[in-house]
Amino acid sequence: MRRVVAEIELIAERAREAFAAKNVAREAGLTRSREAIRYSANAIRAVHRGEFDRAEELSAKAGALLAEAKTALSDHPDILHAGFVHDSAKEYAEARITLALISGRGGLPTHEDLDVGLASYLNGLGEVVGELRRHLLDSLASGEIENCKETLEVMDEVYGILVTIDYPDAMTGGLRRTTDSVRGILERTRGDLALVIRQSQLEDRLREFEERLS
Repeated sequence: MRRVVAEIELIAERAREAFAAKNVAREAGLTRSREAIRYSANAIRAVHRGEFDRAEELSAKAGALLAEAKTALSDHPDILHAGFVHDSAKEYAEARITLALISGRGGLPTHEDLDVGLASYLNGLGEVVGELRRHLLDSLASGEIENCKETLEVMDEVYGILVTIDYPDAMTGGLRRTTDSVRGILERTRGDLALVIRQSQLEDRLREFEERLS
């Protein structure tokens, strides 16, 4: 029995060491993932302010932090795939794609370019639609109707792609929910743009009518 007790104590000690190491890795990965999300959010805000160079710097920092998080958790795949790294990668992808689309700099980055999982990338792409709506509304306020039409076309294309990815949420990171949200945003935006275009057309016709009368 003494031998069994000693063996149990040894197992317990090894378990404590293993979990202590796992916890250190988890804290390192979680901290960096949270920081990456913060930098990504700030990058998106910079994009909407037209500060594209600043957005590039912030999104690059987010990417570096995400890479550090994945490195810290490389020996702990159960934590690496637990969820918070996916969320961080999704926000990073959203920031980089938003910057590319609104700034017009370069082409659309792929998930390989960003070194993120496909599920994180597609969910990030879906989140970009909300940022494009904000950009479109800003363009509407400035009277840039053609730019609005182009932005809506991109939003529609994103939805058209996402709706074809019909696989279990466990594989896609909850993409179906993101796609449903995209559809709602797209419908509202299309309605907003159509209303403004009709109003603009009516104003043009009234102006022409008044000019004929004068």
